[in-house]
Amino acid sequence: MDIKKEFRTGIFYSAMGKYSNMLIQILLNSILSRILTPDEFGIVAVVNVFLIFFQMLADFGIGPAIIQHKSLSKDEIQQIFSFTIAMSVFIGVIFMLMGYPISLFYDNEVYRPISIALGFCVIFYTLYLVPQATIQKRKDFKTINIALIGSNIANAVVSIGLAFLGASYYSLIFGNISRALFLFVFYKSKTDLKFNLKISVKPLKKIYSFSKNQFLFNFINYFSRNLDSILIGKFFSSSALGYYNKSYQLSLYPNQVLSSIITPVIQPIMSNYETDLDKIKSVYFKVTSVLATIGAPLSVFLFFAAEDIILFLFGNQWNGSILSFKILAISIFIQMLQSSTGAIFQSGNRTDLLLRSGILSTVLNITAIIIGIILGKIEDVALMIVISFTINFFINNYLLMYRMFGSNFIPLFKLLIKPLVLGVIQVAFFLVLPELAFSHFFNLIIMSIGFVLVFLFGILVTKQQSLIKSIVGK
Repeated sequence: MDIKKEFRTGIFYSAMGKYSNMLIQILLNSILSRILTPDEFGIVAVVNVFLIFFQMLADFGIGPAIIQHKSLSKDEIQQIFSFTIAMSVFIGVIFMLMGYPISLFYDNEVYRPISIALGFCVIFYTLYLVPQATIQKRKDFKTINIALIGSNIANAVVSIGLAFLGASYYSLIFGNISRALFLFVFYKSKTDLKFNLKISVKPLKKIYSFSKNQFLFNFINYFSRNLDSILIGKFFSSSALGYYNKSYQLSLYPNQVLSSIITPVIQPIMSNYETDLDKIKSVYFKVTSVLATIGAPLSVFLFFAAEDIILFLFGNQWNGSILSFKILAISIFIQMLQSSTGAIFQSGNRTDLLLRSGILSTVLNITAIIIGIILGKIEDVALMIVISFTINFFINNYLLMYRMFGSNFIPLFKLLIKPLVLGVIQVAFFLVLPELAFSHFFNLIIMSIGFVLVFLFGILVTKQQSLIKSIVGK
């Protein structure tokens, strides 16, 4: 199969999975946000920060390393799976015990039983890492995305059912556990990996150099991406964290709409071309061009439609999320552009540069978050994060363009001129649009129609019809 056909197949199934999952997540969030309070969401958001940390520890960069190393035999992958079995129990028990220090840090005993329950989530997550990577390695994108859809349906059924029964934040917790359990059972059934406690360190040494840099990047990036939630939960309130977390999660949806259907496909396919930097660079430019063309005008739309989006999706009790989402919407364009850089570094086997970008990004993000916390509002934190993301965009692309590709910023900036013009046209439209006084639903319908029409007009003005035809055609 040639590279274009592989990308078409991968993106088709990735789109099927991501769009289905996004729809499920939006519906799930809309329902639960009307049953549970911002305070209950905030409590779970605190524990999820630590859950993400332990999932990162469990991963240790093993998944991407299995995909990248074509020389790994079936027996070596089996031995790595055996290692993760022992590791899952160890890390899961440690997470269960973490409930005590978490309770002390936040002065709330509720985190002890929550941590015990989520320890099982850590175990199942660790167990499905190798089966998942094995399926990704053989580029079976259909199976991967069927699994994601099934796991999110399981999560939705359990979460909504328990919420209606009055289980409070435990509905979110057991929903998470059911998702991880489903993924483990499904992925395991699609591979011939066996439960075996015979462990050899030889295959682990084989992938160590790649997985080490990948893990260190994930470790550093964790603090970059989660310190805001840790500190807001500590120094503000659970409700403030609930409002902030809702706006931040909503700002990630645009990535799920487009960039996240492309980026999971890049490394499994492009790992075959790790020495052909021109090929990797060409793919990066094509992906960036598509993401920029949609991302710039979309950021503008979400900024102006923020109030109607929040109140329509989640209800009036989430009014406290509107301003922070409005601010974070500005960064959506930058987030979409940066979403593929990690996979590009991996494809060129340059996890050393990926690690370096992670270190620099983390220093900036942590500084920005601390300044936002000191200023005293979740909106201040959101604004500082937008500034940090913007600076990080230049850092990541310096490492890509100058250090990896031996080029400069000029070709990249040329790609961004027309998308930025599209964004400016959208700004002009929404500034002259009269204030709408209908229901939130009808306001969104009117603004969405206007957005699409102005977007198509902008495409004609910037003469990007060929790009859009290419996207639709492929």
